[in-house]
Amino acid sequence: MAHPAGCLFDLDGLLLDTEPLHAQAWQQAARHFGRALSDGELMQLRGRRRLDCADQVRQWISASGLVVPSTEALLAIRQPIAEALLIQAQPMAGAQALVQRCLDLGLPMALATSSSGDAVKLKAKPHPWLEAIQERVHGDDPELKRGKPHPDVFQLAAQRLGVSCEESWAFEDSPAGAQAALAAGCRVFVVPAPGADRKLYPNKVTDFLDSLQDVLALLNEGTQ
Repeated sequence: MAHPAGCLFDLDGLLLDTEPLHAQAWQQAARHFGRALSDGELMQLRGRRRLDCADQVRQWISASGLVVPSTEALLAIRQPIAEALLIQAQPMAGAQALVQRCLDLGLPMALATSSSGDAVKLKAKPHPWLEAIQERVHGDDPELKRGKPHPDVFQLAAQRLGVSCEESWAFEDSPAGAQAALAAGCRVFVVPAPGADRKLYPNKVTDFLDSLQDVLALLNEGTQ
């Protein structure tokens, strides 16, 4: 199997085990305003930009007939909780080894994440191995028009690497992220969240992985 022209990585829930921590922060913030979130609702927030998530949570609060907080008020509760939790995030299985293997093979890499630049700095600080991924598109990138599930973040990441999406591999964990990568034209590898229903993912996704360790074998095939 030929190597990809580039590897485009999501961050949360894919390279770092942050998604349960994000869910905990959104749950506590929503409950502060009287609305508990279901597991299905929390899954819908995965992979999306912070402001998009805040808008969604505010819609759920409104639909429950409760007083709807402003985005600023909701995030004022959520952000300190999230920041205290996220610095504890550990690498996902195989993540560090995969990044190192791509580095060894000289494969261009980019982050294509919904997280803001400041949030990425916070989460990545305990993980110097992430510095190998130097090209990054953040959720608050001034050139990013739309967040996931739109394809823009992957298109912009590939553009900055000087490669085509069609010749690149994208790695995701969330349904929104998988949809974005497919729409961009990438070959998409998905490591589903534990217990996630695969029916939530686009039906065009065929490359489901147990962990990122599975990708190492595919890359090794391309060197033989």
